[in-house]
Amino acid sequence: MHTGSRTLLLVALVASVSYSVRTQAQFARQNQPGAVFVMNNSSTRNEVISFTRAADGSLQQAGTFATGGRGTGGVTDPLESQGSLTLSSDHSLLFAVNGGSSEISVFQVHGSHLALVDKKLTGGAEPNAVAQHGGLVYVLNVGGSSNVAGFTVSGSGQLNQLPNSIRFLTTNNSEGASLAFSPNGQFLLVTERATNNIDVFQVLADGRLAPIVVNTDSQPGAFSVTFAPNGSALVSETGPAGGSDASTISSYSILANGTLSAISAGVATLGNANCWNAATPNGRWVYVSNAASSTISGFHVGTDGSLTPIGATVLGINPTGAGNLDIAVTADSQFLYSLNSGNGTIGVFAIEQEGGALVNLSEDPVISAKAGLNGIAAF
Repeated sequence: MHTGSRTLLLVALVASVSYSVRTQAQFARQNQPGAVFVMNNSSTRNEVISFTRAADGSLQQAGTFATGGRGTGGVTDPLESQGSLTLSSDHSLLFAVNGGSSEISVFQVHGSHLALVDKKLTGGAEPNAVAQHGGLVYVLNVGGSSNVAGFTVSGSGQLNQLPNSIRFLTTNNSEGASLAFSPNGQFLLVTERATNNIDVFQVLADGRLAPIVVNTDSQPGAFSVTFAPNGSALVSETGPAGGSDASTISSYSILANGTLSAISAGVATLGNANCWNAATPNGRWVYVSNAASSTISGFHVGTDGSLTPIGATVLGINPTGAGNLDIAVTADSQFLYSLNSGNGTIGVFAIEQEGGALVNLSEDPVISAKAGLNGIAAF
């Protein structure tokens, strides 16, 4: 790449990050009510359904907003991913994948109202997850030659694909399930379900990625990765095939060379099919979604990234067959919402601020049960 072009790209990235910081401050001053978003993943008309969040955590449906693309359709958990619907860190933008039309859509967020501002092809097939850090966005394409592709994003939500930013995973059809930036933006992590790998990419100064560093998860069934605010990588693991209440969660630190060092390995969730997790923004807790058990488990996050169960571990119980998939925690760390694809509802839980226990508040209907619902985001 020519020096002049590289310099312009760096300026664009810095400008996008600066805009993100400003809009975050503006957002806080406006004191807007919270909101929750879910995606119907319809194969004919993909839409985001929005809810206004009241002070007590209750939800009221506010609107339905077309992404301009197509989802994959399906029954329960057709995308098999975490992060198909992702809020920017300042809550000003919402990113939605269109798995059926291989696109990513971007909305500006105005409370619980959304305005579609851009839609781009993702540089691959069947996108199922997206991650953002400052002015940089990466999309995980699970179909065909599995890859990640990078974009710059402006403060208004306009996407531009980074030339030569596509990086392939370890094999075709690796069943990539999630991707996440480290809090400092220096690394991008990707999970592969088919290989049980956790891929680490160093993020270079121009937004592109260094060559892949492949790590094998210490536990079976790696599915999703997120980060605690202290920089610890948190990995949800479904456990060995045929196991009973055998799901786990592990935490890792990232070494400078891209290898992972286990902090807490294989902490039991006491549930089945733990595929999703969400850390609280205050850095104190992480919760996991045991889909096959219809339960939510919780863990304290130590300053060193170590994980210890909260109470009896299982803290929230959804109705049998709820099929709670992805989960989201609000920006104030007060509430947790679970996407119950099995019965077409959102599970609403309050987070007790003394110790992190959950209080089951309600279930709010969204769409028909087993209709392909995927993706949830909240602030």
